[in-house]
Amino acid sequence: MLKNRGDVRSTREGFKWEIPEHYNIGVDICDRIAAQNPNNLAIIDIAQDKSVQNHTFGQLRDFSNQLAHVLDRNVQLGDRIAVLLPQSFETAAAHIAITKIGAVSLPLFTLFGPEALLHRMSDSGAKVIITNAAGVAMIAQIRQELPALEQVFCVDGPIEDAIDLHAVCAEQSTHFTPINTKAEDPAILIYTSGTTGNPKGALHAHRVLLGHLPGVEMSHNFLPQPDDLIWTPADWAWIGGLLDVLMPALHHGIPVIARRFEKFSASAAFELMQEFNVRNAFLPPTALKMMRQDPNAESWNLKLRSVASGGETLGKELIEWGEKVFGTTINEFYGQTECNMIVSSCAALAPAEPGVMGFAVPGHTVEVIDEETLTFSGVGEEGSIAAKAPDPVMFLEYLNNPAATAKKFVEIDGTKWLITGDKGQKTKSGRIRFVGRDDDVISSSGYRIGPAEIEDCLLTHPAVKMAGVVGKPDEVRGSIVAAYIELADGYEAHDALADEIATHVKNRLAAYEYPRVIRFINDMPMTTSGKIIRAELRDRIEKETANA
Repeated sequence: MLKNRGDVRSTREGFKWEIPEHYNIGVDICDRIAAQNPNNLAIIDIAQDKSVQNHTFGQLRDFSNQLAHVLDRNVQLGDRIAVLLPQSFETAAAHIAITKIGAVSLPLFTLFGPEALLHRMSDSGAKVIITNAAGVAMIAQIRQELPALEQVFCVDGPIEDAIDLHAVCAEQSTHFTPINTKAEDPAILIYTSGTTGNPKGALHAHRVLLGHLPGVEMSHNFLPQPDDLIWTPADWAWIGGLLDVLMPALHHGIPVIARRFEKFSASAAFELMQEFNVRNAFLPPTALKMMRQDPNAESWNLKLRSVASGGETLGKELIEWGEKVFGTTINEFYGQTECNMIVSSCAALAPAEPGVMGFAVPGHTVEVIDEETLTFSGVGEEGSIAAKAPDPVMFLEYLNNPAATAKKFVEIDGTKWLITGDKGQKTKSGRIRFVGRDDDVISSSGYRIGPAEIEDCLLTHPAVKMAGVVGKPDEVRGSIVAAYIELADGYEAHDALADEIATHVKNRLAAYEYPRVIRFINDMPMTTSGKIIRAELRDRIEKETANA
């Protein structure tokens, strides 16, 4: 566990990995705690009708053991088992049971359509899926195209084309002997969000949870502390919900609130955190930006000790707003599905530096690399953000895609480095600044412009609810900055407002960074993990240019 030694350098120097040869995620986050404190609260499950069910670690162990018996009948080591469920007690138990039997858990998002499910189920060769009534209906549409799928279990009771999960589990023993897996054995398969191209399946070993812990602890100001209680609106189907919140919290014996809104609402999020005295929250940038629009944001009686955010950089205004509303500094962190939680800020160690992600988390070596010369970039020089291999948090491979796996790594002086695909800079303070994805960076009149800073600035205008920035092809400048804007309630799109917003940015950032093109849209294209799909925006602006 990460220990606070007063400053970043001392904390880093005092940390040492302890990765055992044998390690099982399910045993660690459930059985280990249940053996010591079976009556301790594990999951607070809040239904859509706001009814609440509390589940202890003992109950989580017993039900996951019963489910393990059911699954173990027709599944071999390494087989993939899909979990298509919202945040719930059953979802947590399913991931635990799957890892206990030595199978590989495949988390799936409940808002996936048939094509998204077909790609992931087919590519992974999943033999079993655990889902609800809505999921059964969705799978029924593609079942004939999934020859590997043998069983469908439903948590909502008996239903056509599915097995009643609770009924078959009730017949099983609550005692189960887990497989003695190695830390390097595969455990979780998470598909990338797919901003470009088909999503790839990042296969992770059991050690991935241990690799996440220092980053989670750092981003939550040294989790765990007395009375900690955590919640996130991020779905547990994504690495941010599953491995940044659910599993690390259970590892530390911290209760987790299971509540994902069918449609995110800022007021509902505030109400939930106030009613249940949430102490720790992971709030993705999109959620924060929506919460910032709530006129009553400062009136809630919150008890938050830590707020973490990652996925897109946060600007100065959003950090300052968070301090007023949450009573704590939002700690930014950075990572990706293949190598997560490797950079983080930590208000308990150093003040936030707005627009800068943070320090390399203890245990991880993160550098900025020039991929052409295979050298390390100097302070302030732009390059590719890279993590030194091996690393406990790093993925094993892209399933069924050795060529893509090989392309993810480079070698410098005999050492392998994982290239994230993101551009960044090292600052004088030793932090890492996020510039943008390789294909997001805009080249205009010789300047290289990252979209995140402009998007942050746009959001400081009261009319802007959501903003996505891309480059528009231009014969003279190469590209010019184009902004797609979703307006806040009460504002109407017109040329004068576009000019006002452009001037707002021009007066706050460099003259070459302001958006020379502004397009108002009703719905910002987003990945299911809440990131702006800039590839779709680029496609729109390129088509507009071609048709001009």
